[in-house]
Amino acid sequence: MSFFGLFGGGNSEVPIEEYLKEGAIVIDVRTVEEFQSGHVNGSKNIVLNTIPGNVAKIKAMNKKIIAVCRSGARSGQATSFLQQQGIDVINGGPWQNVAKFVN
Repeated sequence: MSFFGLFGGGNSEVPIEEYLKEGAIVIDVRTVEEFQSGHVNGSKNIVLNTIPGNVAKIKAMNKKIIAVCRSGARSGQATSFLQQQGIDVINGGPWQNVAKFVN
């Protein structure tokens, strides 16, 4: 897998709940088709390969971010990239992980 996978990423359910309580925005990095088949209520669909072009838009949200996808792999990539851009983001893993706190 990846370097991050070796350490488990440290994403227990507590940070997800904490981020949601603090008004975090859920960004779903799956394809539009995947997103339309089910997603977290109120989440924003920004497909993984468009994340670099949307950094300014994401920063302008001025909120903490929870990235989600189908399995946690793509959201992990998005999380790493966005953290490098100075954005406060965690990998929520599969979108259902977050949906159970929201939907």
